[in-house]
Amino acid sequence: MAVRSDRRYRFAVGRREVWRAFTQVDQYRRWWPWLHRFDGSEFRIGERWECAVKPQLPYTLEFAIELDEVAEELSAHARLSGDIDGWAELTLTDEGTGSQLRLESELTARSGPARWLDAVAPPLARRGHDWILDNGIRQFRAATGV
Repeated sequence: MAVRSDRRYRFAVGRREVWRAFTQVDQYRRWWPWLHRFDGSEFRIGERWECAVKPQLPYTLEFAIELDEVAEELSAHARLSGDIDGWAELTLTDEGTGSQLRLESELTARSGPARWLDAVAPPLARRGHDWILDNGIRQFRAATGV
């Protein structure tokens, strides 16, 4: 079963400032302690990041993220493969004196404990996904001040 999400987060600063902070990939492991492994070096088209994520649930997800579209200070689109497959898109827009970050994705658990959990208890799989996104934004705000 695919987990589809469309989440929006408002920031008091403009999209350029959010983009500058968000693209500091060397800081990801510091911001997000649940990101157990991350080997990305840049936020640009063609980058492939190898990741391991440990959500609140009793399993670890291992996957790759390939950035296939990046429009500087506006948007990025990525394909995911591994324990989870699918796509994710980030879009930044100005909103008054601030901005809005929109995160859309459609992900399917393909292997490991995540696939089992997705088949047996879809609400728990969605909860783990939503926790990563919402908690990740809280941690990002706290670490960067944006």
